[in-house]
Amino acid sequence: MARLAQTAGLTDIQEEILATVRTFVDKEIIPHAQTLEHGDTYPADIVEGMKEMGLFGLTIPEEYGGLGESLLTYALVVEQIARGWMSVSGVINTHFIVAHMLKQHGTPEQKQKYLPRMAAGEVRGSFSMSEPELGSDVAAIRTRAVRGDSGYTINGQKMWLTNGGTSNLTAVLVKTDEGAEKPHQNLTTFLVEKPEGYGEVLPGLTIPGKIDKMGYKGVDTTEMVFDGFEIAADQVLGGVTGQGFRHMMDGVEVGRVNVAARACGISIRAFELAIEYSQQRKTFGKAIVEHQAIAFKLAEMATKVEAAHLMMVNAARLKDSGQRNDVEAGMAKLIASEYCAEVTQESFRIHGGYGYSKEYEIERLMREAPFLLIGEGTSEIQKTIISRGLLRDYQSRG
Repeated sequence: MARLAQTAGLTDIQEEILATVRTFVDKEIIPHAQTLEHGDTYPADIVEGMKEMGLFGLTIPEEYGGLGESLLTYALVVEQIARGWMSVSGVINTHFIVAHMLKQHGTPEQKQKYLPRMAAGEVRGSFSMSEPELGSDVAAIRTRAVRGDSGYTINGQKMWLTNGGTSNLTAVLVKTDEGAEKPHQNLTTFLVEKPEGYGEVLPGLTIPGKIDKMGYKGVDTTEMVFDGFEIAADQVLGGVTGQGFRHMMDGVEVGRVNVAARACGISIRAFELAIEYSQQRKTFGKAIVEHQAIAFKLAEMATKVEAAHLMMVNAARLKDSGQRNDVEAGMAKLIASEYCAEVTQESFRIHGGYGYSKEYEIERLMREAPFLLIGEGTSEIQKTIISRGLLRDYQSRG
């Protein structure tokens, strides 16, 4: 049993789930990740394996056919999957976020319609906030839904949609005219059902081809273009307009814990590769791990892995308890993503020239780690969230 990134206080069921996932990662993901990633190939067989294990229903309540597990369980599962290949964790990340949004905010009819099929993996979720000129300024969304006699008509363009081509249910944040003074109170989340695939998948809805990325390959990232797309009023999440920003921020808090978990998973794998290689590689008559310079690197890497894991676990447990965790999720995402970049680079350096070869796994991790500095909000955005939360709690009364 590895010493790092252990979690105290888990139930027997959680331990059993994690042991099963860890075995799946070691046998079904790690041996195939290099080939699939280099070919930018969607991991269809791995996804089918996750469906058979029930992972798509991990956090969905038992009454809807899921396992009813906590955010902590979800985060620890994601950590293990990202340890194998981060792109696989991306397949289930957006699915979990949409399931959470439906569970927390959906109407009874929406929950009954979607959650059982999501638990079975028949419906796979994605969510969309960003736009080509938007960045982190969510309140500046331009994609607009206009109310008509039979529903809404949506026009606009969304960007950076993970699983855009392979999902068939997308939670989309758009602008509606609520007459509110604050921009974020004029936003609404729509549940857009669509076929899998690319091109004009429905009248007025186009999913262009995959965006070519430096890393995070295999999983598809796309745009989503609306041009007179018509959608029924009962596809508004929760049945109430103007609540989209609140819905999405709740989902993003889950997403930030997920990104922290992914960063922990990559860090663990980078450390594993480094400590294994450092015992095999010899210079000046001894294994390089026996050189103090390398031993100190490993000590620092392990400390960062442990610190990030503990902060991620804390953020997940707070969310599970029903407490607000925006600051803790931001802290976990900030430190886990930054430490991930640092640990991965140190592992790369320990590998020396071999680390630059595509034959070695660390080369892939070097291209994957930077994404986590950006996904679910940059480090600068996390610092903004953290500082605002601190001022909220420590505001001077004098």
